[in-house]
Amino acid sequence: MLYCCISCNGQPPLGTDHLTLEKSIEMPEVSGRIDHLTINLKDNLVYVAALGSNTVEVVDLNRGKVIHSIKGLDEPQGVCYLPVQNELVVANGGNGNCMFYNAVTYATIATVHLGSDADNVRYDAGNKKIYVGYGSGGIAVIDAATHQQTANIPLPVHPESLQIDEKNKLLFVNLPDNNSVAVIDMPTAKVIHTWKIDSLKANFPMALDTAGNSVIIGYRNPPMLVSYNATTGKERSRTALIGDVDDVFYYEPKQEIFASGGDGAINIFKKASNSGFTRIANIPTRSGARTSLLIPSLQRFVVAERPSGGKYAALAVYKIND
Repeated sequence: MLYCCISCNGQPPLGTDHLTLEKSIEMPEVSGRIDHLTINLKDNLVYVAALGSNTVEVVDLNRGKVIHSIKGLDEPQGVCYLPVQNELVVANGGNGNCMFYNAVTYATIATVHLGSDADNVRYDAGNKKIYVGYGSGGIAVIDAATHQQTANIPLPVHPESLQIDEKNKLLFVNLPDNNSVAVIDMPTAKVIHTWKIDSLKANFPMALDTAGNSVIIGYRNPPMLVSYNATTGKERSRTALIGDVDDVFYYEPKQEIFASGGDGAINIFKKASNSGFTRIANIPTRSGARTSLLIPSLQRFVVAERPSGGKYAALAVYKIND
């Protein structure tokens, strides 16, 4: 693909010195859409929900290759590695099953059936609870030790990104089907606030700046990165964003936001003194490469690239430069 001076999202490359493409790891058996990723830091393994192939690909970052493929899934969307248990959680959108796998043998340990459209997964390590968004409106709370569902949090529509504020014991949830954000008190498993956002639509990804008391949300219509006060829900700032965004991350060491969009770019934003963000990088990627993973301890940013233009699906592994 020839980028010349304009990337495939129609914007000129900017700030390409912020990231260095370290390697591209091919996933030859993957076809179609790729959903979310998670990291096993002990073994430097990335688990990739290959929704279009009905598999989870296990990618060794050190060896630069796929070392295993968990097959027979049904539209895997969310994945989460549990380090203490050394288990992998996979949420299937097709049959609604939340599967637990041994991360060494890949044997199935348990299955929790959630009805339909099991999606985003988050783990609260402090309380050993797993939160899974699913169906037409709900979050299942699952005990990581027993693999039993202990609670259900009803919501008006299907939840997308979930983010845990461990300090304040809150769970923030994007609800794009009614243009809102739900704030959940985790100890009681109840919704305590709902922020209605009528001027922006399709709020899929979210990140938290806990130290700055901010909730940062990526919108698709129009493409916009918006920061909110985490206590009041009041908007603090907004700035233009890459289109078809599906993941955003806050990188605390540099006070930066990383966002990946299917329109074909990584955007990086620098936090300003007024809690706003200024775009400092627009780095071209493959079209459709909208899911990603920030790995702060490794100073790496990983982008999942769908197969296109005769190229295999791949993980593009970037080093975050100092």
